[in-house]
Formats: sequence, structure tokens, C-alpha cells
Amino acid sequence: MSDLVPLTGEPLALDLVNTRTAVGDLLATPEDLRAWWALQVGRHPDPVPQEVTAADLAAVQAVREHIARALDHARRGVEPLSADLEALNQAQRAAPAINELAWNGVAVAATRRRDGSLGRRLAGCLAEAAAELLADPAVTRIRECEADGCVMLFLPAHPRRRWCSAARCGNRVRVARHYQRHKAG
Repeated sequence: MSDLVPLTGEPLALDLVNTRTAVGDLLATPEDLRAWWALQVGRHPDPVPQEVTAADLAAVQAVREHIARALDHARRGVEPLSADLEALNQAQRAAPAINELAWNGVAVAATRRRDGSLGRRLAGCLAEAAAELLADPAVTRIRECEADGCVMLFLPAHPRRRWCSAARCGNRVRVARHYQRHKAG
């Protein structure tokens, strides 16, 4: 993964889309995907694997592109392309999820499990996260960071939020403003 740390903490589908930055793809290699997966631990059912293959990476990158296009349309209130929605549906079908029931000694416990290869399971989980976000009325509140050169998306918890990260872009904008004020004086 590059020196740029991925933005995390947004809905999972946005975190995935935000791996495409203005300076490059943070999921360029299988190891990049493994590192991102580790950052997202607890947000998907599968543990971080020891090895991620090129096929796993390709499955996740394909889902990411469909999510990005569908979100771009949906956040503006425009109908997403049917091909993108169908690709996300297909990713979910390729790794169906069930609530697997088992007795844990005291009660019945349900554990969400997916079928399929590692890459298909992750792609299915990410497509499911995208489906939840796309169907949420909050999708129209998703914004692009206002900092020059930043392409990150975020779902603001506060209506006045303008940057993907106060520590990243917000600080950069404030420093630039300070510099301009003192340069002029």
C-alpha cells in the first residue's frame, strides 16, 4: 500500500470507493487488499487471510468500480446504470450468505456465513454493504471532499462538514488559508 493511509470509518462501501485516491489506487496489489482488509477487521465476517490472490483483488476491484458508479448516480438522485446494479446483485449471488445455526451449549447462536472463494465472499460482503447504502435515503447526503485535489467521499454526521477528514484535508485547507493571510500582510 502506498504511504497514504486509506480513509476509514465511513460506511464500508464508501471506504472501499475511497481506496481510489487522486494520487493512485490503494488496492493495486493483493498485499494492498490484505492490508486494507486488516484495517476493516470487524466490519466483515471473514478473518483477514494470510494470502490474497490476484483473483481476489480483481473481484474486489470490479465491485468497487460498480459501487463507485452507482453511488455517483444515486447520491445525485439519478438512476444508477442497470449494469452496475446487476453486477452488485451478481456479486451477492456468487457468495450467498446464510445465518448458520448452532447450539453453543446454552442457546441457539446464528453466525452469518458466505459460500464461495475468499475473493467472492469479500466481494459479496462489499456488494451487500453497497446495497444497504444505495437503498438508504442518506445516500443523497454523501458528499465529495471540498479540498482541492481530493476525491474522497463521505457521509457527513454534521451538515457543516466539508472535508473527508479534519486531520487530512481540513488541516491542509486551514494551513493554506493561514499562509495566504500572512503572505498578503
